[in-house]
Amino acid sequence: MSFDQIAWLPLCAGVTGVGLVLSFLSMRRRGVVAGLRGVAWSLLPLAAYLTGALPTLWQIGTAVVGFFAGAVFSPMVWAGVAVTGLSLVLFLVTGVLRGRRTAASAAPAAPAAAPPAAPGRSVTAGQAATQPLPKRPAAPAGKQSEPARKPAADDDFSDIEAILKRRGIG
Repeated sequence: MSFDQIAWLPLCAGVTGVGLVLSFLSMRRRGVVAGLRGVAWSLLPLAAYLTGALPTLWQIGTAVVGFFAGAVFSPMVWAGVAVTGLSLVLFLVTGVLRGRRTAASAAPAAPAAAPPAAPGRSVTAGQAATQPLPKRPAAPAGKQSEPARKPAADDDFSDIEAILKRRGIG
């Protein structure tokens, strides 16, 4: 059936009329918002006829239907769909691999600098990691009977800073 063989004015007016009746029923059951939305949809067929957009919409519809009807029964089209799927999978895989490579190159490759060795003694990288941390000096014998005093916050952080500097961090 071609476009010219269809009586478009009665068809569009009929679809609009049925839509308006259903919109009225929808408004009574589900509220004004649902009814007004139904009215908006119902007016579109008549608007398409009156503006002359109907022949264009007919051509678009027949082209889409023809494309999908040809796609369903054509092995060549299915081969194209398979190649498109393979292409998408390859894009996804390369994106994941690129992300891993970027993350690996961003990680620090060089180990931290070794602490300075004591005079007359050489320290290798393996020994630097296993050297014990220096101990704090013990309190004098006369002061042990007093309750332990909390060190100032600056004192704690200065110890941590000193340790980090000896290890070559920060």
